[in-house]
Order: sequence, then C-alpha cells, then structure tokens
Amino acid sequence: MASDQGNNQSVERAISVLRAFLTGRPELRVSDVAKATGLGTSTASRLLATLETLEFVERDEVSGLYRLGTAPITLGGVALNQHPVHREARQIAQDLAAALGLGVNVAIRQDDSMFYLANFEGRLAPRSFVLTGQRKPLYATGIGKCLLLGLSAEERRALLPAMPPFTPSTITGHDRLDEELATVLGRGYATEIEELAFGRACVAAPIRDRSGAIVAAISISGPLSAIDLPAREAELARTVIETADSVSIGLGYVGPAHLLGSRT
Repeated sequence: MASDQGNNQSVERAISVLRAFLTGRPELRVSDVAKATGLGTSTASRLLATLETLEFVERDEVSGLYRLGTAPITLGGVALNQHPVHREARQIAQDLAAALGLGVNVAIRQDDSMFYLANFEGRLAPRSFVLTGQRKPLYATGIGKCLLLGLSAEERRALLPAMPPFTPSTITGHDRLDEELATVLGRGYATEIEELAFGRACVAAPIRDRSGAIVAAISISGPLSAIDLPAREAELARTVIETADSVSIGLGYVGPAHLLGSRT
C-alpha cells in the first residue's frame, strides 16, 4: 500500500507540473513550475527532466525555458478521435464553418463548465488561437445554456451556486437563468450576445444521443458585425437546429430535438 501511495503521489506531481502550463504562459522556468505546483525546486526540476525524456515537455537549449511537448498533442488527438460526439460532429461543423464563414463550435459539459471538443473558424470570424480543449462558463454561453437544459432547476442551483459577471449582459441570477432556459426549450435554440465577451455573439442548439439525453451542443458564433443576429437570427437558428439534429441522428437519436421536452 505504501508503494502504491508513493506511485500515486508521483503521478499527481507529474500531472501538476503539466497543469502549470495551462496558465497561458507558453514557456516557464523551473522556478515558475515550482511556484505554481507548490513543489520544491529540485523536485520540479527532476520531474521536468523526466517529462522531457517522454516528450511531454521540451526545453529550449538557449533560454533553458520549458514548454509543452508533442506527447500531449498526440494524446489529445487520440482522445478526440475516440469521442463519439467529435466523430459525428467534426466534418459537419467544419463544412458549416466554411459555408457560412462563421465560427462553429461543439462542446460537452464537464462539471460546472462547458468543454470544447471542436472549433472551426470561417473567413468572417478568424481567431489567433484554438478553442478545442478550453473550458467556458455554462451560464454565459449559448452552448452552455443548451447543456443546462439537461438539468433540473434544483440541480442547476447546486451546480452553479455563484454566477459572477463577465460583462454587463451576463446572466447572474438563477431566476433570470430559469426564464432564459424556458425560452431556449420552447424555441429549440439559445442565443448569447456579449454575455461572455464584448463584440461577440452566437446561436446554439442541443445535441442528443440515442436515449434522448442532451450530451453536447453546437453553436454558430462570430463578431457582432459578421453574425448580425438582428437580421439573421431566424436563419441561423434554423441552420443550427438542423445541424444539431443531424449530429443527434448520427448518435442514434430518432426524434426532432427541438420538439422534445426535458426536465426544468
């Protein structure tokens, strides 16, 4: 048992070192990793050296700084390829982004956050970074609102005890969120206009599996000027619902997602 505990601790420490690179800084010193993980400098250095031999991190020979290596990319690619929602949605989302010139995103719920499985940007909605693998708040995103439809009001309150604002448009109260989700359920799609970030908006719809459960959601997103919701909401809503239904059918669902109820 003592040996197992020691091995488990070693794994936890190694994972904590890798997570230190999630802060957004592309390169870190050994001291940065030690500070972020709470490990001693010598322990952090030893773990980094081991992770370097396994290609999980790389060390710049000139600066001595560490960055993530290629092994996490390999693992991430395999994980995505094995995920049923990603397999069904990837090509559909990519084709839609190219056709509309806007962003198309697919995400699932992970605890109290949404987790991006796929992200494609059209010519009208370019980004300098990839959203895949990132987490965003459920209550401040169109996809998140769709994912919250799968929970009861009581479950939502337990999951999201606090909803801090990101912009003046962010929904921060559960009564208001309940009203918003009732609207989403009734019309089959969600919208989000500058609730998470200024200058951006989206339209989203839920994706269901063969049991009818909401397992993911897909959105069409972009800058306000490109998505132009005041003029195009009906068109984009119809498109995103049809796209979500196509993915749902690929997952074994046989009913129109936007006409079936869920718990509220």
